[in-house]
Amino acid sequence: MRPIERLNLIDRIGRELQARMSYSDIDIFLKGFGIDTTKTTSSTNSKWIYVKELLGDAVDAVVLRIADELEIAHGHTVVGGIVQEESRFWMPGYFRLFISHLSEHKLKATALKEALRKYAVSCFVAHEDINPTLEWQGEIEKALASMDALAAILMQGFHDSKWTDQEVGFALGRGVLVVPLRNGLDPYGFIGKVQGVPCQGRTVAQVAASIFHALASNRLTKNKLATALVDQIVASPVVESGLQLFGSLKQIETLAQIHLERLRDNIGTNQILTSDASFVKELNLFRVC
Repeated sequence: MRPIERLNLIDRIGRELQARMSYSDIDIFLKGFGIDTTKTTSSTNSKWIYVKELLGDAVDAVVLRIADELEIAHGHTVVGGIVQEESRFWMPGYFRLFISHLSEHKLKATALKEALRKYAVSCFVAHEDINPTLEWQGEIEKALASMDALAAILMQGFHDSKWTDQEVGFALGRGVLVVPLRNGLDPYGFIGKVQGVPCQGRTVAQVAASIFHALASNRLTKNKLATALVDQIVASPVVESGLQLFGSLKQIETLAQIHLERLRDNIGTNQILTSDASFVKELNLFRVC
């Protein structure tokens, strides 16, 4: 990370912990990342400054792990202990889904990418997103290293590809969710136990909705997806998109209280939504405010 990026990220971590935890809880939390909470800090009565001083000497990889745990967005990832710049193709603040596909399915993959955007899901589609002048493999590796989940469009030839099987293996190695999309080929190998999403005879919108429900119900993805939805609701420039995103948020399985609090604490910054009677009614019915 550049020094200014590190400084800004530590500042955001400090403000997040200040809002969410007591001093004793902050100590317990930071000790879990190997931070020495016994070192001398200034006497100012501020949890924000306290956290910033404790993290001043922490290595970048630890700072990024803490940010990830708190679901604070940043533009880097850690692979093998090395901090790398993330793929530039992810939409900021969105859930990140890598779509693994054969080249002959690039149009369907691109259509899925567009259909999933309304669920606060940003998709990486290699054949569309990578500029031919960039180093192909390096860009794919960046996307794989920073994705939150992978959707694999399974069709004849997928298993024989030099790329797609490795992409699935990369996801399994990282422990992220793999959502098989059955398009003439059933899940096999390590993903064979997963039923997958049927594609044949269904519209792109229907497949996108099924992918969303898979992400919304899985313990590996539902919290990050909820955070993305909350942040996009807060940033929504029009009431219609805010209501649509809020409808998707309500479909998250066992939505955590922390996400409701995140929405309640930040929605006031969006005067377009908070001045609309229909949106406020939805918030009140869901007991957010």
